[in-house]
Amino acid sequence: MKALISPNEPRETGYRVAQVIDDNLQFGVASPLFWVSCNDEVIADHFWYDPSDETIKTFPQPEPPTEPV
Repeated sequence: MKALISPNEPRETGYRVAQVIDDNLQFGVASPLFWVSCNDEVIADHFWYDPSDETIKTFPQPEPPTEPV
């Protein structure tokens, strides 16, 4: 799988994962967009790219609401 990274769209301390496709469907993109390899679990806009370690990370999940006691 390939993830299309958009450095113009900050997320967390990195960039937006704009699209995810199969390796064989990769197409040319204009700068500053770029492709990185990713695993099958990555979903566009649910993950972000961290340029400091060149990995794709999931957004932190909110704590589930607690019922009042």
